Amino acid sequence: QVQLVESGGGAVQAGGSLRLACVPSEHTYRTTCMGWFRQAPGKEREGVATLYRYDGSTKYADSVKGRFTVSRERGKSTLYLEMSSLKPEDSAMYYCAAGPRRCRISGDDMDYWGKGTLVTIES
Repeated sequence: QVQLVESGGGAVQAGGSLRLACVPSEHTYRTTCMGWFRQAPGKEREGVATLYRYDGSTKYADSVKGRFTVSRERGKSTLYLEMSSLKPEDSAMYYCAAGPRRCRISGDDMDYWGKGTLVTIES
């Protein structure tokens, strides 16, 4: 069982930036794909960004392209999400997830989920 611990959430003004981090309990085939997902109150879960371990390829939701960057420090297991030009509609609980398969932005193939970190963007 992979444990995922997110951090970095908080409240910022619109136009600001935040960096989220996700530390997995292991760096194995179980974390072949890692990604960030979000869910706002009353809305369905939305895939934000994913990163495929073996070639570093990334996928982004259209709503965050050009503003968010997902990355993994070389040789480390921590996954980051750099968020800039934040908008009130980015407010949500952000979850880190991992799985042993190729990435899908839907998150349907993710086996492991963190408890989330709350991001609030104030207008």
